[in-house]
Amino acid sequence: MPLRLGFTGDVMLGRVVNDRQRRRSVDAVWGTVLERLRGLDGLVINLECCLSTRGQQWQRTYRPFHFRADPDWAIPALEHAGVDVCTLANNHILDYEEVALRDTLEALDEAGIARTGAGETIDEALEPAVRTIGDTDTSDDDLEIAVIGLTDNTPEYAADEESPGTGWIEIDADDAEMRERVRETLERARETNPDLLVASLHWGPNMVTEPPESFQAFGRWLIEEGVDIVHGHSAHVFQAIEVHEGRPIIYDAGDFVDDYRVDPELRNDRSFLFVLSVTPDGDPLELRLHPTEIEDCAVDEASSEAAEWARERMRNLSAPFGTEFDRDGDALVLSLES
Repeated sequence: MPLRLGFTGDVMLGRVVNDRQRRRSVDAVWGTVLERLRGLDGLVINLECCLSTRGQQWQRTYRPFHFRADPDWAIPALEHAGVDVCTLANNHILDYEEVALRDTLEALDEAGIARTGAGETIDEALEPAVRTIGDTDTSDDDLEIAVIGLTDNTPEYAADEESPGTGWIEIDADDAEMRERVRETLERARETNPDLLVASLHWGPNMVTEPPESFQAFGRWLIEEGVDIVHGHSAHVFQAIEVHEGRPIIYDAGDFVDDYRVDPELRNDRSFLFVLSVTPDGDPLELRLHPTEIEDCAVDEASSEAAEWARERMRNLSAPFGTEFDRDGDALVLSLES
């Protein structure tokens, strides 16, 4: 039986979201999407904030926004949604400096939520998140996944051999040194013998609707290096999906939940829950896109109007890559079977 692994765009639980959650139920942030999330076999998110009540706002370089959420509600919320992996390689994990990063790592570890992309050192930041999903009581019906997290955002947040931070790279598929570092990171993930290898990338600037050629080349290169799905995020708006060698590249998954101002044209409040169906051996079968919409600092199933807008926009963005979708109810469906 196929297993279903969900991927989301940015999950930002700080600022107004954090304030609202202090006065409503733990599950409220997931809105009407909660049951769909809980029905998945696994779930990977980009956690776009630190989980801490400690620390001071980063002042060493100019940072206009600082995001953190109280782990007392945020961890139960992640657990209730069934989050298996949080990628932390992004431009907000050090917003409240090292103490808040360490609180985040500790809170996720204590909850048994796998994480990747940030750590006490660069070695830890590049360590893959490894998780078994599916019916773990039956070895024939589970899936071993390994997720690596990388970012080209905010180089001042980069970890090194002695300092905590993110798994930072400068994305250039022609850079031999960068390629070697990424190959080593992928090899560490492959050493865990996963059925499915995921590269989760927080790349590029905000409010950009198309991936640059360098990202396209890098995404294809990752697939050629053995990655089964590229999970991109950072732009706050969803971008195209490309299929390369039978594997999907989600160039940007957009925003899943936050408190951001909505651009009336780019509609950063609209995106999808991306659900990859795979065999127990890790062979991708299809990618299903369920339209979502952010309202009142929570994520909901998109209204009919919003869903139609999102489907049409995704079709138009993906068409230049030769990507064609079918339709099943509100969802777009991309077949990956050869």
